[in-house]
Order: sequence, then C-alpha cells, then structure tokens
Amino acid sequence: MKTLFLILFHFIVITVIGQIPTYYNNVNLSLTGSALKSELSNKITVTHTYQLSYNDIWTVLQQTDLDPNNLNNVFLLYGYNDTDGNPVTDRTRNKNYTGGNAGDWNREHTYAKSLATPSMVTTSPSAGTDAHHLRATDVQQNGNRGSKMFASGSGNAGSVGVYWYPGDEWKGDVARMMMYMYLRYPTQCLPTNVGVGISVASDANMIDLFLQWNAEDTVSLYETNRNNILEGIQGNRNPFIDNPFLATLIWDGIVAQDKWNMTTTINENMLTDYFSVFPNPAHDQINVTVNTNSNSQLMVYNVNGTLVKKYLISGLTQKEIKITELSKGFYLFKFQTEKNVFTKKVVVN
Repeated sequence: MKTLFLILFHFIVITVIGQIPTYYNNVNLSLTGSALKSELSNKITVTHTYQLSYNDIWTVLQQTDLDPNNLNNVFLLYGYNDTDGNPVTDRTRNKNYTGGNAGDWNREHTYAKSLATPSMVTTSPSAGTDAHHLRATDVQQNGNRGSKMFASGSGNAGSVGVYWYPGDEWKGDVARMMMYMYLRYPTQCLPTNVGVGISVASDANMIDLFLQWNAEDTVSLYETNRNNILEGIQGNRNPFIDNPFLATLIWDGIVAQDKWNMTTTINENMLTDYFSVFPNPAHDQINVTVNTNSNSQLMVYNVNGTLVKKYLISGLTQKEIKITELSKGFYLFKFQTEKNVFTKKVVVN
C-alpha cells in the first residue's frame, strides 16, 4: 500500500516552475484555477495523437499494468490479496489470463461507460478506448463494481451501500484518472456524474472526494511507469500523475503532493509586495496586511490540510485582516492572486 503523503510546510514559498518534464514546455504553469485547467485540457487533447481500438487495449494493458516485481503478472485494480485463495480479491494475475471467465481479467472502465454524458462507446476514437482510464481488473470484481459511482470508504475495495469504494491502495489512482477524464472530455466525463461528494466552490463539476483521494494516496512507481508508456502509445500524459499538486492549483482543497517542487524559498521583500504576516510566531491575534488591487483570497489550512478560515479580498489597495481563535499549532497561510499563489508557514503558540 502506498504511503500516506505528509504535508511538509516551507517557511516562505511561491509557485514557480521546477524540474518539470519537457512535455509541459509550452504549458503556462504560472496559471491557476480555471485558466490552468483549460491550459492542461488543451495540452492533453492536442497531444492525444493516436486513437486506440478497444481490441488494442488487451495488448496495451499487458504493457502498462505489469507488476515490476513479476513481469509475467499485471496489477488488478481493486485487488488486495493474492494469498486468500479467492480469485475475486487477487491483486495480481498472469498477464495472459484475459477474457470473461472466472479467474480471468478484463478491461475495466474506471469512468463507467454508462455514467458519461453521452454514454461511452468502445468504437475508436472515443473516451471508451482511452487507455488512461482503462485498467486490468478481475472479471468478477469488475462485475461487482459495475457502474456504481465512487464514494468514501476505508480498507479494501467493495460496495458501500449502492456505491463503490476502490480501496485504500487504489483511491488515488482512481481520483487522478477521473481528473484526467474531466480535462480530456470536459462535457462528457464530469466528476459529479461518477463520484459522490461536495462540489468545490470554484467548479461545480469537481467534487471534494477526488481531491481528498488525490492528496491521501500518493503517486506510485506503477502509475508513473504507466504514464510514461501511454505517452509513447497515445501521445499524451495524465498531468495529475506527473504532479498531483496541479489539482490543488486548479481546485484548491487539501494540499496534494508536489512532485515538481513548484514551491520554493523566495526573498522576503518579494513576498511582502503582496502580503505580510505579523507576529510569527503568534499568540492571540495574527495581523495579515494585503497589498494588491486584484481579485485575491487568503486561505488558512491547519497541519492536516483542512481549510479553517477563508477571506476574499477584492478591489482594495490595502487591507488588514485580524485573525483570532486559532488553536496552538502550525498553519499554512495561502494567499492566491489571479496569477500566483504564495504560502507562508505560521506558528501559533
């Protein structure tokens, strides 16, 4: 099971371009919100240069879903136990056991075909043959999931009432595939149609469930290898596998893993051009001075990544915010303008 990513606060940080794959050379990664979403959506669409057939998917998954510890086997999405004698719960299986019988594996549409609008077809080209959301899955487990919407749960994969929980090991994979599908097929594959959660403030089509899973279950080597192989086959990549933090920049929510180190230390004078925090460490009250005439907002997160306070700043050249009633501990003050995101670690004693 992939290790839970723990958020590490930096003293003073700003979003900048770090060590980023050349695939993103012509993408403006200084953007945030809907502008960044549109930029990435265009990138993964124009670079999707090869359309697979549904029959191609068998061969593709025999490459992308291999277990690096046993190249004769593929990982089975939703699987969790190879030793209990029950094929339905298998985590891996021989890559050649394909088909529709018990003990075989099949091609799972993680974004269920019937939940798309319109429903997906498996004729090429279509969302139904996009290998970025097709995974090897035990035939019976695939049938158990069916077209159930994803919902919150814990432990191993299985039904949660009328819904489906993908399992602790796979929930991050699922979230990142759902985000990819939304950007690649923005009117057909809405997150609200495939998962149960609360719509985020900035985008009624995205739900907090997928942002939470993306942050809690970090990217595995398997996902990264899969992304690399699929770029060679389809031409495009899943940006949220490359860096889960992109989801944070687009939709806010719990802070996700930043694989590109898009946050780095900057000069204090540059930071105070936008906002300043005093005192730090603080006791009863924290004073935040904002210096900007643009639309912006200040969000305060606790050490668990939970948003505890939010302030909207608009049309004022200078504003002082007095923040009280924060419990002792570490906080991340995130100040977002139209173009940049600044964050600062604050301590309350």
